[in-house]
Formats: sequence, structure tokens, C-alpha cells
Amino acid sequence: MTTLGGAALPRSEPAEQGVDAAGIDAFVTAAGALSGVELHSLMVLRHGHVVAEQWWPPYEPETPHLVYSLSKSFTSTALGLAVGEGRVDLDATVLSYFPELDAAVTDERSRSIRVRHVAAMASGHEDDTIERARKAGDGDLLRGFLRLPPDREPGTVFAYNQPCTHALSAIIHRVSGESLTAYLRPRLFEPLGIIRSGWSRDPQGRELGYSGLHVPTEAIAKLGQLYLRNGAWADRQLLSPQWVQEATHAHLPTDIPEPDWDQGYGFQFWRSRHGYRGDGAYGQFMLILPEADAVVAITSQSEDMQGLLDAVWTHLLPALTADAPPARAWTPATATLPLPEAAGPQPARTPVTLRPGAGNELPGLHTVRLTTGPDEIRLLDGSAELVAALGAPGEWTSTGPLTTASAWNDSRLHVDVIFVETPHRLHLRLDPAAGTFEARWQTWPLGGPPLSQLRTPS
Repeated sequence: MTTLGGAALPRSEPAEQGVDAAGIDAFVTAAGALSGVELHSLMVLRHGHVVAEQWWPPYEPETPHLVYSLSKSFTSTALGLAVGEGRVDLDATVLSYFPELDAAVTDERSRSIRVRHVAAMASGHEDDTIERARKAGDGDLLRGFLRLPPDREPGTVFAYNQPCTHALSAIIHRVSGESLTAYLRPRLFEPLGIIRSGWSRDPQGRELGYSGLHVPTEAIAKLGQLYLRNGAWADRQLLSPQWVQEATHAHLPTDIPEPDWDQGYGFQFWRSRHGYRGDGAYGQFMLILPEADAVVAITSQSEDMQGLLDAVWTHLLPALTADAPPARAWTPATATLPLPEAAGPQPARTPVTLRPGAGNELPGLHTVRLTTGPDEIRLLDGSAELVAALGAPGEWTSTGPLTTASAWNDSRLHVDVIFVETPHRLHLRLDPAAGTFEARWQTWPLGGPPLSQLRTPS
């Protein structure tokens, strides 16, 4: 069996770690029955062992997945490392790291925002300033953020504010001379065996920090295990226990209606009704459960994130603390994501070029082409063209970061395109007779990036 010292997580049968496999099955079934919830991967750890893992094809274990705001917990870890190295002082002002902005930042509250304030989403602003900050900084998010006067004294109010996290990324870049990824590589990624990753950057070349990280599911599980063990990995103390405690306890109340978002906020970690977590849009979760000595990593395309957490607490958490679980193996049920449904005759494919129809929801997608010999679909989005093999009815066909499946239904060719390095699926309805197509997202990619950017950044 491999060990943590070898970077790979050890595997074990659930009962060997006191876990009831029936509860894992119950969670997967309950999650699958929730409206708007689509699981892409699941890893469950107890006592440091992986007791359950499953991927829903076409998603695969080695594929990096956009984790949205779960990126923040990786940024927080970089901050903890920099604090431990004496590079960053939590009580220093953010402005002190950017003296070139001193003359541009005149508001006293802005000048008094400390590193610990932005780490805790407590800059004094009462809402997310990202759009206003971009405008105020002429595209420089950090500059714009510091030029927006806080509504209240820094440190006194919580507001989930993306530029707070971006400020941490900028500080790490400034004190280390490296990007977040380069800084984390020898300190976190290499010790944990995280090989594949990518992080989106802003126009100034800084990695976003607040979002944009792509990592495989096991990287999420490993970071959770590092925090569960108070910063220790095998025989190395990568993070100080003091940092783990500081980063994961509630600094301010959050006052958000959903029960698992109303437990307080740490340094880029949410408190939960059970333990604490990193999370990202559409159901990317890293759940750290000290009461069960467990970690749960989930990637998904889920609009009901609270419902997904409720299913964890109802079905999975009791299974992680079973007194005498049945001694049976856990075998994941065969699973795949829904495919386009075929109805009526399935005509032979012919080459065709299509223009947007009245129901098209993607203004940038101006042309769709079908070719034969080979069967391909070509998406022209702005000046970029994406090309993928066209999947046959009842199967997924992968071409790099794109996976497709198709079927004729109501005299139209229904094509689904999954961007497998993200949570997102594009539904295309092609009408060759009319020469038009319609396109809509199952869930909208945040920020509205071009289709060509829906993959792991190099």
C-alpha cells in the first residue's frame, strides 16, 4: 500500500476505517435525485485512507477540473506559507506592499485595510466590489479595489468580495517574485504529489486567486487531508498548526440565509454545520470533518449547493462514524452523465454550415459547422475555432478538453458539448433544413469567457 510520504493517498475498504458503505451508496443516490445536481467526482477519506472514489464519465481522475472559489483555500494556503516564512505580516496594510499605489489611494479606510482583513473578507466593503474595482482600476483589479473607499471600518463587517482574495494573490506575487502556482509548487504541490494544475491570470499577469484554479479531484482531497492533520503531511510540517487554526475558525458572522453559509468565515474557508470547507460555484467542495476524522472532495455541476450539503449531512456523515459497519466492500455503481435522447429516424450526417437562430443564447458563437469524413463539429466563437469529433448516439467521444454526444430528435440534431476541465455543458440544437442552430448553457460559466478559454490554462 502506498503511503502519504509517497504522495499517493492510501486506499482501503470502508469497513476497515469504520465506514458504512451503505451510507456512501445512499448519498450518491440522494444526490442523483436532487433537481439541478450533477455529480462529476467523489472522493471520501477517513483516517487518511480513501474509502470511496468515483468519477462520472466523461470526467476522469487525472483531469484537472475548474474549482471556482475553492481556489481561495489554495490561495489561503499560500498566504499561510508566506506568513510562516516571515514574508507577509498579517497586521501590515495591503497598501504597504504596493508603495507605487500610495499616491493613488487617499481614503483613510482604504489605506488601513490589513492583510488579515482581506484574508477574512472583512475589508469594510458591504458587497462584492469586483465590477466596480475593475472599472476604478482601468482593468487593474488590485488598484481599483484599493481606490474604492470601504463602507465601514475594515475588520468590522463580512462581505464575500473577490478582490480581497485577489489582493492576497498580488501580495504573494510581490513578496516572492513568483506566481501563486510557482510559489506553491515546491512548498505544497510537489510534497502532495499535485502534478497537473493551471490557474487563470488577470491582465497584469497575476493569477486570480479568488477563482480560476484547475486541479484534479485528488488534489482537493489532499489539501483537505493536510488541514485535517493540522498542516502535517507524512513526516513534514508543511503548514503551522497555528495557521490552520487561524485560517479555519470564524472571524466574523456571515449573516447569510443558507444554514451552511451562516456559520462564519475564516481566512478563505467557510465554517459549516459540521467542520469547515472550501467551496466553489456549482458544487465544488472540500469538506474537512474533524469530528469524523474525514475529508470529502466533490466536483459537480450543481445549482443546489445547499441541497448537496444536506445530502452529505443526512447520508454520508452518519456512515463515516458508524460504530460497527457491515464488513462489505464498496463498489461504485455504473454511472455516466445524461446523453442526448434519440427519437425518430437517425438520418445520415451531411456537411452543413449553420448560423444562429432565434433561440441562441451565446452571442459570441456565430457559426457551427458539421463535417464528414471525419465526423466533426466546429464551433466558431469570435476569432477562435474549436474542433471536436462528433459523438454518436449513446456514447461520449472525447477530443482533448471537449467531449461530445449527439442524437437526432424532432428533425434536429441535438449535440451536447462537455468542457471536461470545467463543470459546464453546452446544449446545441442544430436544424440543417433551416440552416440555423440554438445554443444554451446548462449552467453559465462565471465571467462569460470565450469557449476557447474553458480549459486548464497552460
